[in-house]
Amino acid sequence: MKLKVANGSAELQVSDAAFGHAYNPALVFQVVNAYRAAGRAGTKAQKSRAMVRGGGRKPRPQKGGGTSRAGSIRSPIWVGGGRAFAAVPRDFSQKINRKMYRGALRAMFSELVRQDRLLVTDALAIEAPKTRLLAGHLKSLALDNVLIIVETVDEKLFLAARNLPGVEVLTVAALNPLSLASHDKVLATVAAVKLIEERLQ
Repeated sequence: MKLKVANGSAELQVSDAAFGHAYNPALVFQVVNAYRAAGRAGTKAQKSRAMVRGGGRKPRPQKGGGTSRAGSIRSPIWVGGGRAFAAVPRDFSQKINRKMYRGALRAMFSELVRQDRLLVTDALAIEAPKTRLLAGHLKSLALDNVLIIVETVDEKLFLAARNLPGVEVLTVAALNPLSLASHDKVLATVAAVKLIEERLQ
């Protein structure tokens, strides 16, 4: 399979195993959901009636008062009582095998290629960490909502992109399925595509 380089006439030869895979929507859905679930803190906590201070003795006699029966002032129906179904800290992470994760990334990149949403460029370097420089370069490529993938950390590029809405810059090591699914187009350098190909084979 060959990918056309956006700012040149050359073509980049890539493996069909990495960029020509069949699309599996169920697998992609599962992996993206698992990635989002793993980012949840799960630290919500409330006090049940066993945790609230007080309520050790019966507040009033069982009979003869003409009022309802009550065994504790910390009952969930009393003001200041505990919660009936108190939330406890929990782990929302889901188990995803490495084979499933790589399979989802293969499917997503292959679908990007089929839909002409993956653009390859020789290099993406700017002279200074200025937003207008990167904005002008993306405008020349007709890119608005785009994920930029580079092979190594480029501080100038990261600083220039952080104030552009809809633009995200990631290294190959930080690539994740949620970012791939959140942008209309993906712009990757040739070196980044080669690294992605090595990881997905």
